[in-house]
Amino acid sequence: MLMTLPELVASACKNIRRVDADSAYREGRSSSGIFIDVREPGEAANQSIPGSTNIPRGVLEMKVGELASDPGAAIYLHCATGGRAALAAEQLQRLGYTNVTAISCPLDIIQEVEAKHR
Repeated sequence: MLMTLPELVASACKNIRRVDADSAYREGRSSSGIFIDVREPGEAANQSIPGSTNIPRGVLEMKVGELASDPGAAIYLHCATGGRAALAAEQLQRLGYTNVTAISCPLDIIQEVEAKHR
């Protein structure tokens, strides 16, 4: 039986750590966390979070080692809505990363939090 995308994301969310934007900002900044935008380059070019690195979900497994060679590195993943970030977090855990967090809220809320802390 095929799963729908919402079902796939919901399944991933059961296996990963998710936090809101404010928590991600505070934690990530205090732990030198790595923020990765898993959207496509065109999306990230139009609107991105300062300090995040764009690695599209489709090539994440091939590129993440360039940014995080330590499996315990604090990695925070974000996208436009939280769905791709959840799927990406689950995949990074499969690779062996142990401190992966998906930001659970939409991009515009993440940007509001970033602006608030400047």
